[in-house]
Amino acid sequence: MNTAGAPLPQGDEPVHGTVRPTGLLDVLGVASVVLDTEGRIVLWSPQAEELFGYSAREALGEYAAGLMINDQHVDLVVKLFADVMATGESWSGAFPVRHKDGSTRLVEFRNMRLLDDRGDVYALGLAADQSTVRRLERDVALSARMITQSPIGLAVLDTDLRYVSVNPALERLNGTSAQEHLGRTIGEVMPDFDVQNVEAAAREVLATGRPIINRHSIGRTLADPDEDHAWSISMYRLEDSTGTVLGVAGSVEDVTEQYRAGVEAEALRRRLAVIADASARIGTTLDLDRTARELAGVAVPELADIAAVDLLDAVVEGRRSSLAPAEPAVIRALAVEAYLAPEALLAADPPGHVARYAPDRLVTECVRTGSPVLVTRVEAADLPRIARSAESAELLARAGVHSYLAVPLIARGEVLGALDLKRTRNPLPFSEDDLLLARELAARAAVQIDNARWYQNARDTALTLQRSLLPSHPRVTGGLEVASRYQPAGATAEVGGDWFDVIPLEGGKTALVVGDVMGSGINAAATMGRLRTATNTLASLDLDPARLLEHLDRITDGLDQSIATCVYAVHDPRLRQCRIANAGHLPPARLRAGQHPEFLELPTGAPLGVGGVAFSTTTVDLEPGDRLVFYTDGLVETRQHPLDERLNALLALLDGPDRPLEEVCDLLLRTLHQPDNSDDVALLIARVQTPDD
Repeated sequence: MNTAGAPLPQGDEPVHGTVRPTGLLDVLGVASVVLDTEGRIVLWSPQAEELFGYSAREALGEYAAGLMINDQHVDLVVKLFADVMATGESWSGAFPVRHKDGSTRLVEFRNMRLLDDRGDVYALGLAADQSTVRRLERDVALSARMITQSPIGLAVLDTDLRYVSVNPALERLNGTSAQEHLGRTIGEVMPDFDVQNVEAAAREVLATGRPIINRHSIGRTLADPDEDHAWSISMYRLEDSTGTVLGVAGSVEDVTEQYRAGVEAEALRRRLAVIADASARIGTTLDLDRTARELAGVAVPELADIAAVDLLDAVVEGRRSSLAPAEPAVIRALAVEAYLAPEALLAADPPGHVARYAPDRLVTECVRTGSPVLVTRVEAADLPRIARSAESAELLARAGVHSYLAVPLIARGEVLGALDLKRTRNPLPFSEDDLLLARELAARAAVQIDNARWYQNARDTALTLQRSLLPSHPRVTGGLEVASRYQPAGATAEVGGDWFDVIPLEGGKTALVVGDVMGSGINAAATMGRLRTATNTLASLDLDPARLLEHLDRITDGLDQSIATCVYAVHDPRLRQCRIANAGHLPPARLRAGQHPEFLELPTGAPLGVGGVAFSTTTVDLEPGDRLVFYTDGLVETRQHPLDERLNALLALLDGPDRPLEEVCDLLLRTLHQPDNSDDVALLIARVQTPDD
């Protein structure tokens, strides 16, 4: 209490008027009463007026016992008063007091003797309503019991974020006694904890008053210094009844098990997502290189920062391969993918490159044993066993490769190659979960890769057969300048049975043939070869085109129900005519100087092999400079566009300046043939020469 001449504490102002509640004493409503030696009231506080009902004017100068005590208790009160005044020993307890309104209340008293500076003796009585006191005692006891026995760590920090109190649970969690907490900061008590983020959160709560609930943090405490734990932290700002900020209360709960379960569930979800992605993306075609790129694309960046798909060269060529312990591995790179790792990408074998890996290389070990090779943390000494050369090892070192994993690609019991994975930007090393995911990806992709390599081998065989059956014709023959192209189908489909031929005949005449055997693969290529041979034989007899197609129709009918379309034309330079017959094929186009290109109007006829349908021959005039364009449907047919639209596009490309025939062939293929077309293309263009050519 300040005396009249005492200075106020710095920053305080004198209070005028009604004072707001400021603390526990105001909640209790403690009344102060001072009696002289005769028991008369000489001081009476406003709280006394509220507690007992008498104003100061009514109470001052009155005997306290007569004013507030019922008659049956007066003698006891007088004796207690006399004892306090005589001995100086305080007395406390509950006593029934008469209120001004006539009711009786139990009041908690603490009575003591006072001496002033003149030696005069007084009695001080401090009083509070007993029900209020008991309620606060219960609240305090309950709070203390809850804090003490709570399994959740609880702490109070002051505004400087230093510990004011902690409960036993927090002592156990932190591995530090309550005494060692007091007055210290979080970082001083737990240096290996996520101090910066936790203190930043506490300052945010102090500044805004908004609580933070269940914020997770990872760190270590002295209770378990060798293992990271996950903690759920909640914080609340503490204020007194006037709004003055006192500090921060926080709760801490060890949620490591739940956190790990969540991490495992997320890892499982990620693995399932990657596997689902792989199922959708890998093996969309039977193209070997594309399938390998799809596998590498799924692995990056979800699983690795760099992924390479490599096959044993013998496997690519269709041979089985097994490596002896001291035998190097001859490996062909099919695909490589990198995520923001250009130096590591340079260290990888480029697609199509064949390299020899020494027996001590890790990828060699992987394909020799058929088992994964995992280097969790790559050291400098490991890089020469990972890279193909010293230069590549240096590039991997500069790229920061810190973890490595190679998983074999195994299909139908045969090791095909390896999925090679590296991490640079991802700071985590490859784990057992990553190994499990990589093996699952490799197992799924290996079957697709094996299908693709066998298909590619079969396709290459058919393509080789077909190319061997296609003609090698002179550029100029029988008054015609000729150019041709054969474009195999895209990698999504097998080789077809398209063919063309240029056959010199007697008398300076030339036969031009374009045909398409329905179907694909070796059977179609073989049928095409037989029809081409038959056409050459029949052409030497100088048959009418319609008559020749009739013979081919009977031959085709005997070739295992094969069906083919064909256009057969014979050019006679002396007559300046071309006789043409059509067996279900698309019409040729004619180009004349000064005129728009047009399709020849020919009877369509039936395909070869249908049988019993007559063919007809149409005679077309051809002047010097005229051009005829023969083609198969693979040039113009697509699934997305109507055929008429595509045929018009062909005429539009032909309607232009007179170009060299080779350029026209390239233009038509480049513009009209779709990369993913599932059909092959045969193209033949002939220009009638002038007599001086």
